[in-house]
Amino acid sequence: MTQTIEELIARWNSGDGKPYKGLLFDRSAYDANPDSPACMCAQGQVLHYVAGWDVERLALIKQSEADKAVAEQLGISLGHAILLRQVNDKVDGAPAIVLTHPEKVLGEHAQLLLAFFRYLDSMDGVAWQKYFAAWAAAGDAAGDAAWDAAGDAARAANEIQGHKILADKGKPLFFLGLFGFKTIEALLAVAA
Repeated sequence: MTQTIEELIARWNSGDGKPYKGLLFDRSAYDANPDSPACMCAQGQVLHYVAGWDVERLALIKQSEADKAVAEQLGISLGHAILLRQVNDKVDGAPAIVLTHPEKVLGEHAQLLLAFFRYLDSMDGVAWQKYFAAWAAAGDAAGDAAWDAAGDAARAANEIQGHKILADKGKPLFFLGLFGFKTIEALLAVAA
């Protein structure tokens, strides 16, 4: 039975069809009750009920592939899809809030964070070369740490959330700068 995402969200919010936690698809729970959506996490339910995937496909997919498939199905960024998974697995209640009111999860700068996530998805080889060149140019300021891009993206997300505090203290946006955003206004332009 294929559903729209709006129908699925309504089910989550009603408590009917509460998503499974910690696993994309629980085969033993499905075998015990194939009519129950409680054997799939939020992402699994999106892929099964909205995208129409069969349970055999759900049972075989890796989590990273599911993250990408959910992002594509819902027209959201990969970071937003991962957030849906993380909230589903770690927070009580329905994960629908990630899709309907992301500011309740991400805070007042949710739209900037979501724009940054979309920007990360759009980065091509040239953009990644600029990122690595920015790290090299940072030299001593970067220290000797060999941080990976995912860690830098998380640190940049922290800067987005705390950009007003940094500005009040006269501190630059270091990690966002690595991704080409020297000011929060540059990111605001992308978000618009």
